[in-house]
Amino acid sequence: MAETTTTAATAGAERPLDCGLRPSLCVARDVGAMLRDSGLRPTRQRIALGRLLYAKGDRHVTAEILHEEAMRARVPVSLATVYNTLHQFTEVGLLRELAIDGSKTWFDTNVTEHHHFLVEDDNRLLDIPGAAVAVTAIPEIPEGMEVARVDVVVRLRRKTALS
Repeated sequence: MAETTTTAATAGAERPLDCGLRPSLCVARDVGAMLRDSGLRPTRQRIALGRLLYAKGDRHVTAEILHEEAMRARVPVSLATVYNTLHQFTEVGLLRELAIDGSKTWFDTNVTEHHHFLVEDDNRLLDIPGAAVAVTAIPEIPEGMEVARVDVVVRLRRKTALS
């Protein structure tokens, strides 16, 4: 039976892993093919960063988080290379880029249609299934433009004793 992966906000909406193995084995086998299929050359650094990104299922990372994980895993890579790799993965559709408040850019391994909770106290993101949010009105779109995607970020904070 294939293992499944979930995120905190999508419990119950489990998705089977493609290769039917433990996530780390699935990723180790498939990162090179995933890169080739997307048109990227599977270099050692891209494969190593891809394994770190995808081995834990759907997740949200910043370049700094991934760089720190790479250093702990003894993957010799500069922060600039991590940024470049994340942007390359985003350009070919392997990641989704989320700019929140303009101060921090997150990269999401879940590229399906969905939205996010931002837990302000912990500065972390959780997925919200796309069907769980209804956007009923979008302003008139300027001529010659089209909607690429609608991102909804619901900000959360812990209740205070007075709430």
